[in-house]
Amino acid sequence: MHHTLQLTLAPEIALDEEQFRQHIFRKLRIREADQPFIRKTRQSIDARGRQVKVNVQAEVYVNEFPPSLVTSVFEYKDVSTRPQALIIGCGPAGMFAALRLIELGIKPVIFERGKDVRARRRDLAAINKEHIVNPESNYCFGEGGAGTYSDGKLYTRSNKRGDIRRILEIFVQHGANEQILIDTHPHIGTNKLPLVVSEMRESILKAGGEIHFNTKVTDFLVEEGILKGVVTHDGNAYTGLGVILATGHSARDIYTLLHAKNILIESKSFAMGVRIEHPQNTIDKIQYHCATDRGPYLPAASYSLVTQTNYKGVQRGAFSFCMCPGGFIVPAATATGEVVVNGMSPSKRDSPYANSGLVVSVEEPDLLTYKSFGPLAGLQYQMEMEQRACALAGAMQTAPAQLATDFVKSKISSELRDTSYQPGLESVDMYEILPENIAFPLREALNDFGQKMRGYLSPDAQLIGVESRTSSPVRIPRERESCEHPEVKGLFPCGEGAGYAGGIMSAAMDGERCAEQLAKLYARV
Repeated sequence: MHHTLQLTLAPEIALDEEQFRQHIFRKLRIREADQPFIRKTRQSIDARGRQVKVNVQAEVYVNEFPPSLVTSVFEYKDVSTRPQALIIGCGPAGMFAALRLIELGIKPVIFERGKDVRARRRDLAAINKEHIVNPESNYCFGEGGAGTYSDGKLYTRSNKRGDIRRILEIFVQHGANEQILIDTHPHIGTNKLPLVVSEMRESILKAGGEIHFNTKVTDFLVEEGILKGVVTHDGNAYTGLGVILATGHSARDIYTLLHAKNILIESKSFAMGVRIEHPQNTIDKIQYHCATDRGPYLPAASYSLVTQTNYKGVQRGAFSFCMCPGGFIVPAATATGEVVVNGMSPSKRDSPYANSGLVVSVEEPDLLTYKSFGPLAGLQYQMEMEQRACALAGAMQTAPAQLATDFVKSKISSELRDTSYQPGLESVDMYEILPENIAFPLREALNDFGQKMRGYLSPDAQLIGVESRTSSPVRIPRERESCEHPEVKGLFPCGEGAGYAGGIMSAAMDGERCAEQLAKLYARV
């Protein structure tokens, strides 16, 4: 006998395994002796009312064998002797492109400028403890991409870009917890994602694919408008059916190379700002309407905020971005002389801090003084803000910071709060770092968010800068259906770095799509 239940329950029932099980027994009038199999298939927290509720979809099987939550098994057959395609970048777009190419009978050859996930850890430790930035191996560059060590959130609204369930099941097949198939906002966690990434690497290698770490692509081999292959930093040349360019949003040298070779790229809008950090308990109290703490059942609370600001008659969006409950702020610079911050959460989300990007849109009129840089105008704008942040905070990886209430009052903070940001903070007037078109809309947004979430704009909150890598300021154009560059055949711009994704899931789906189009055009699949 099979039952599907839609339930709205108190957290202490929904989120306690034994209490939930006993509730099912009472509702269906079954007993432990019936040996029922009970599992949740969907779960979300509703904190809109004064009493927090949990919406649960569950399946119960009595005297019946339950089917697996994982509906597909992905087989990666040997492609070692098959025609090869080249992939630049071993982030989610590149890795999922590689796995899809294997399914389609094509050998993937990946070039990753950074190190594998294990070796990356030493370089991340050096940033945090010694303020040393390795420009080839850091929070942005290396196996798994930026998401591996800066969060691992798997939520996306990109339902039309691909098969979300398929991507999640591939993660599960490579070691992720099946819980990601259930949660409304699935999250693997920074502490667990590296192991999943390692298993994905093994699938690629066992199937005969190649991954070249510490290998930087420095040139493209273009003949008569066709991309034949690439050249790496050691002078080696590689050719293939096509090239999937999945370098992520921080590979500035690739944008510069494309522009220098007259391969069409375009400037696009993006967003910049700061990270805002609160005690997690503050966010819990606001979101869960609790007087003290959230209790033993509820997870660390999150939030999502958006508003429209009006500065000098210009409407400009401001919004929270990449909210990390129970998380940490990390240094995401990719070069010496710049300070960039990002956020992450471990799987348990048990840090005493909550942080989120708080950013403002940057539009074309903001870049008029950078016209001489052409399509790289946004890149230059981004770099200058990161360099100012570094210079004013001590020319190390110490980050500039200001209490949120002091920022609103245009007052330098005499003291700062404790922080999750390991390299440390320096009290700085953020108005000296942020351009007017970001600083003043940000101030307006903070006042608005303080009205929407009472207690959000408080002396416990501090702004930490700069959050500048929300997305790429450059788009590499491609044809809508084929995903191929409009002027250079064989080039498939892919993922966040090309301007077609905004996170792990959308990048993974875009990687699969580019792989499928490459195979269709050049392998006749």
